[in-house]
Amino acid sequence: MKPGHFNPVGNKYSNSQKMKTFFSLILLLSITGSIKSQTLTLKQVLLNQLKTTHNKEEWFAPLNVAIDGLTAEQANWKEKGADHSIAELTTHIIFWNQDQLSKFLNQPEPKFSGNNNETFSSVDKDSWPSTVKKADSVLINWENAIEAADEKKLEAWYEIIGHISTHNAYHTGQIVYIRKVQGSWNPAKGVK
Repeated sequence: MKPGHFNPVGNKYSNSQKMKTFFSLILLLSITGSIKSQTLTLKQVLLNQLKTTHNKEEWFAPLNVAIDGLTAEQANWKEKGADHSIAELTTHIIFWNQDQLSKFLNQPEPKFSGNNNETFSSVDKDSWPSTVKKADSVLINWENAIEAADEKKLEAWYEIIGHISTHNAYHTGQIVYIRKVQGSWNPAKGVK
């Protein structure tokens, strides 16, 4: 070794061993770096969950995609013997998201008699477009509220917010199923 050159491995190792050690160290550092960069905060996880049930297409169709392009007639359609229509499922999603968001923001909650059946409502041709907008709006408001919340608040609410996302995904799946049965679902939208 020439004077002034630093050899961190020393002279007792062959050049081949030094290269293997060097590349192993680089690989380890790159893996460690990518793991650290992929570590998500609680806020990021909750936002990702809500966005995938709202408008971010990933593993399943989100609500905005599931209700897009429907007429009021299609939204109110029920298969013989079915419990709920797409409109009823959408108003139910809106109600419970707004209810929990109001609690999260310490705002007055929507009126509720305690009868869950009252959260499923039909629509008409005039109210369906505003129902679609309201679904989008309440989910945007949830995302904004989570974005603005501190970690302490999110730690107190993460389980409820996780349940909201699960609830939204469950009913959105029902909406897609109903659309498939009625023949109004386009498989290019994500669920074949």
